[in-house]
Amino acid sequence: MASRSDAPHLPRSAPIEAYGNGGFAFAEMSHRGSLLCLPDAMWAWPVTRPEDIDKHSLQRVFDAADSIDTLIVGSGSGVWRPPSDLRQALRAVSIVLDAMQTGPAIRTYNIMMGERRRVAAALIAVP
Repeated sequence: MASRSDAPHLPRSAPIEAYGNGGFAFAEMSHRGSLLCLPDAMWAWPVTRPEDIDKHSLQRVFDAADSIDTLIVGSGSGVWRPPSDLRQALRAVSIVLDAMQTGPAIRTYNIMMGERRRVAAALIAVP
């Protein structure tokens, strides 16, 4: 697991403009690797496969729980069924977890962001 940087990739949220080739494009920037999008910043996220999604990898989401109602998880190109303990831990801090493949997750995140909803996204990069 990579070390957690104290500096965000972007110090605000932004819609995802494109994805693929192992990364994402947003705010006229590109990022290789997975991405954690919070209401106040976008972070590099060291997760490369759904099995690595847990309370530890989502710590920033738990830390920002007061500003998030929904967490959208983009599980890459496969389907991922979140473990019930993770779903319950998020529910305990009033966050609804919605998991889907990364493409639909980005579209859902962008729509909810456009509606000014309190949304975060944890997006696994796809090739």
